Amino acid sequence: MSLAVLYSRALSGMDAPLVTVEAHLANGLPSFTIVGLPETEVKEAKDRVRAALLNARFEFPARRITINLAPADLPKESGRFDLPIALGILAASGQIPGERIAGSEFAGELALTGELRPVRGALAMALAVARDGRSFVLPAANAAEAALAGGAVVHAAKTLGEVCAHLAGRGELVRAQPLAGAGHSGYPDLLDIKAQAQARRALEIAAAGGHSLLMVGPPGTGKTMLAQRLPGILPSMTEAEAVESAAVQSLGSSGFDVAAWRRRPYRAPHHTASAVALVGGGGNPRPGEISMAMHGVLFLDELPEFERRVLEVLREPLESGRITVSRAARQADFPAQFQLVAAMNPCPCGYLGHYSNRCRCTPDQVARYRSRISGPLLDRIDLQIEVPAMRQEELMRGGDAESSATVRGRTEAARTRALARQGKPNARLEVREIDRYCVPDAQGETLLKQAIARLGLSARAYHRILRVARSIADLAGATAVAGSHVAEAIQYRRLDRT
Repeated sequence: MSLAVLYSRALSGMDAPLVTVEAHLANGLPSFTIVGLPETEVKEAKDRVRAALLNARFEFPARRITINLAPADLPKESGRFDLPIALGILAASGQIPGERIAGSEFAGELALTGELRPVRGALAMALAVARDGRSFVLPAANAAEAALAGGAVVHAAKTLGEVCAHLAGRGELVRAQPLAGAGHSGYPDLLDIKAQAQARRALEIAAAGGHSLLMVGPPGTGKTMLAQRLPGILPSMTEAEAVESAAVQSLGSSGFDVAAWRRRPYRAPHHTASAVALVGGGGNPRPGEISMAMHGVLFLDELPEFERRVLEVLREPLESGRITVSRAARQADFPAQFQLVAAMNPCPCGYLGHYSNRCRCTPDQVARYRSRISGPLLDRIDLQIEVPAMRQEELMRGGDAESSATVRGRTEAARTRALARQGKPNARLEVREIDRYCVPDAQGETLLKQAIARLGLSARAYHRILRVARSIADLAGATAVAGSHVAEAIQYRRLDRT
């Protein structure tokens, strides 16, 4: 047979569209041509495939070889097409039987020795392969990640020779099995935080309802420590959340670490990060830090030090939970359901309000510093709290600190109530759902009217207060939103009062 057809996958945003790999051998002067909109990495497959076939003791046909990657208008990138191209040449030249090729899909980069190297996006591809009902053959280094796709039949191979023996019926590839997840292990514990009762309370409310949080305070008050402990008190990930989060991370340059399965991601980009680094992009769009924090925490320390245009890209994903990266030829959609946690100093020197009275910043300097964060962005942050400097005696006295496991028990119970009631966390409630599930009592309604009049709250801030009040009620096990819940929620709009 001089023609062989087999299947692989490309990557386009979160999708893994099917790619049909056609290998044709014709008479004529020896040549090797790859068509179908291949990028540089795919064009270079010619040399890798030739060397891998020869070193694996196969014959490289001295014929006119044409490889077509269909559809032709879909860009093809990375070395994942090395394995299907090599197998197509072997099947077209009759060196391996082609009967078992149709029921499988293949992806893997070839070393010159014939060994298989890992590729990016294994889980995203495995999810698409499982939907089409085929098995998936890929490098052993990617097998555990791909096996996380429920229902996927994943075969792990270390070399090209093992794949060929499997197709020829001379041996069977090992079927990969998913590994147990890390869960909440490895997170720092809340027991490390001394005092800061209000900040700990705000962290618990944020975890229960999935709310965003801004902490304002002098250096050394524990803002970063608090943010690092938020993933450890978040409710456990569901199967769907774990798969979606892992699929996004598998698209990154370093892939997904299977040891972190079911563990909430924690991303903390430096303040020099660009807008593209946050939202994603590139010629073949990849997810940015916002999407990599899917179902986890995105921590932005020293918030005013980020460029203002960089911070503004947070506004849409905070509302919609999705990011669309548009390019001239195509666009890619990435999920962005993350919890934003930010920290900042109260003034340029950092010591405004410190008990030592060290601050010498003028009111104009403080106003300019805080104006680096736009009003529309602040309006989208649910909880805004002060983390004050603690005196030595307060730190020594500490308090009845609770462990992350204890707090997580309460946040999981509150999240369970919310999911049973409305099917989503409180932070994701739409306006019409707020009117149904977050209706305060008469006292709460009066407090809200007073807050709107005195603080000049926007309609968005009004709805966010109600969402936070609903989370406070869930933590208390209350069915209705009472005035006390609304009063506490209003107290967490600190920057609205300054």
